[in-house]
Amino acid sequence: MPTGVALQDPREQLFGAAERILLRAGAGALTSRAVTAEAACAKGVLHRHFADFDDFLAGLVLDRIGRLDAQAAGLREAAGTGTVADRLTDALTELFGPVATAVVGLVVSRDALRARLRRTTPRGLPLLTEATAMIASYLGAERDLGRIEADADIDALAPTLIGAGHLLFAGQEGAPPETEDVRRTVTAVVAGVVREAPGTSN
Repeated sequence: MPTGVALQDPREQLFGAAERILLRAGAGALTSRAVTAEAACAKGVLHRHFADFDDFLAGLVLDRIGRLDAQAAGLREAAGTGTVADRLTDALTELFGPVATAVVGLVVSRDALRARLRRTTPRGLPLLTEATAMIASYLGAERDLGRIEADADIDALAPTLIGAGHLLFAGQEGAPPETEDVRRTVTAVVAGVVREAPGTSN
């Protein structure tokens, strides 16, 4: 192993390496040595950018949370188009990609990591909490447009959708669930509050 390889963006290189390890071998295989070996860089590179390995893992989770901003903005802007069920189905499918699902598993498996992330996510499970806020924001926009009942309990619907979506995707071995399975679950959750006519399209 060479003593070091010049990295144009060391943090992103290390995060990418960690994600590949998570997908290939799971959270138990994630160590500082494994990450730097996967990134083909010197061991000291990680510690030049992060205080310790838990700090690195927290950075990895926060990076994934940060990616929700663009998805949340796009989802909210899509309010009023398509059907609510289809928008939510697409959102959950994008949200629970293999990497994000693996990152949730990492957070669940490491007490020290969860404790560190309490600084930014004081309640709930990091990543899932922010995802719930994204779904709640979208549902609120649809309620404002009259496509969801005015008295709909969004604070209950959003975590229900995230919890159901996580169970669908995290419980799969190999291929993700079929789109129709996700849509059926979404429809069951929101059926009582959606006011749009069946078959509404863009």
